[in-house]
Amino acid sequence: MAIKAYVLIVTDPGKTKHVVEEIHKVAGIVELHEVMGPYDIVLEIEAQNLQEIPVILGEKIRVIDGIQSTTSLVTFPE
Repeated sequence: MAIKAYVLIVTDPGKTKHVVEEIHKVAGIVELHEVMGPYDIVLEIEAQNLQEIPVILGEKIRVIDGIQSTTSLVTFPE
């Protein structure tokens, strides 16, 4: 059963396109949208277990140049 997480990302002005390009290289991203409002990017991660989510976030997403902050929402297993 897959675990899903939704990540709300704020980027540095002018670096959103770069961040989007880099996120597309990350395994486990099933959906990504540039949005208007307090966040610049919303993405959906799908992983096999809860332990994979912090690894994807910490080692693959938050390290991307141009990301100011992230907010993560992890779904409860069904």
